[in-house]
Amino acid sequence: MAKIAVTLKVNSEEKELLIKEDALLIDVLRDEIGYTGTKRGCGEGECGTCTVLIDGRPVNSCLILAALVQGKEITTIEGVGTPENLHPIQQAFVDEGAIQCGFCTPGMVMSTKSLLDHEKNPDEQQIRKALSGNLCRCTGYVKIVKAVKKAAEELK
Repeated sequence: MAKIAVTLKVNSEEKELLIKEDALLIDVLRDEIGYTGTKRGCGEGECGTCTVLIDGRPVNSCLILAALVQGKEITTIEGVGTPENLHPIQQAFVDEGAIQCGFCTPGMVMSTKSLLDHEKNPDEQQIRKALSGNLCRCTGYVKIVKAVKKAAEELK
């Protein structure tokens, strides 16, 4: 397989890489750059664990070729807060007990971030729609929705 040179802007930093031309974004993020917060789940775009933001919109990184996102701003969970200084969305998930096993959490946070960046006061229907591409097998989504509402209040 031929390799190609790409420059990806991830979390506001440019990364120059030599990748396989058919490399998926999730594989480049995890294996080439080292951003392992983006989780590999179903590999079919159904679970949302691999959600990242591309130009502010949630995208399943398991479905897009890395070469196709050159020139776009890619944001991973590593670009949202730090362990020492959580983003208000992350803090709301902790405060509301919206994290159980944590596997879906990075994708949930990224989808929430996109929603709250575009809608400052979402209602429950808007929240559920924004999170509809993210599956959680541990919760009934009640605490996740509460966390999104709390984060919206904190970010106002």
